[in-house]
Amino acid sequence: MGELKRRAVHASGTALPAAYLLDIISYEQFRWLLVAGSVVVCCLEALRLFVGLDWRLYDELTREYEQDNLAGYALYTFSGTAVALVFQPAIAIPAILMLTIADPLSGLLGSGELQSMKELSVLAVTFAVCFLIAVPFVTPIPAVCGAFAATLADGVKPVVRGYVVDDNLTIPIAAAVAITIGLRLTAHGLPFASG
Repeated sequence: MGELKRRAVHASGTALPAAYLLDIISYEQFRWLLVAGSVVVCCLEALRLFVGLDWRLYDELTREYEQDNLAGYALYTFSGTAVALVFQPAIAIPAILMLTIADPLSGLLGSGELQSMKELSVLAVTFAVCFLIAVPFVTPIPAVCGAFAATLADGVKPVVRGYVVDDNLTIPIAAAVAITIGLRLTAHGLPFASG
């Protein structure tokens, strides 16, 4: 049940990009909300890691390897904020949606256990979902690049000095960089109106 709750919280991050896409907020407001969220998360993580704030919610929504490190929700917030600040909407929004939609779906399809690499069938579904997320925003080749990068970031979990490099950090950044490279390589425009 804890895994299902984690995935639901993960998917709830779709609300902010959806608000932008529905013209409820501007891209500038979207960025400021992410920055504000990152500041709040910094404070919460400082309290949790250095002061010992021990809410029951943390026990339910964090994994064991996150107990003494930055939690996945913090990395999720920071990476989404960084992508929104650096990239234009047609690149940042699909990159963030790959994290908020494809990643929890991939987690539900997988075993939920921490593995160094996910099953091929799960990776194939993740790639397809990421591609479908990206293709309304950019032409197909950049969409493929972004989907491939996000799938790789989601499917492979490297461990550096005992610390798991969390896909909450890598998915949006890898996807945004790959989409940008795909756009430059193909010299195509962006079908999605950016601004």
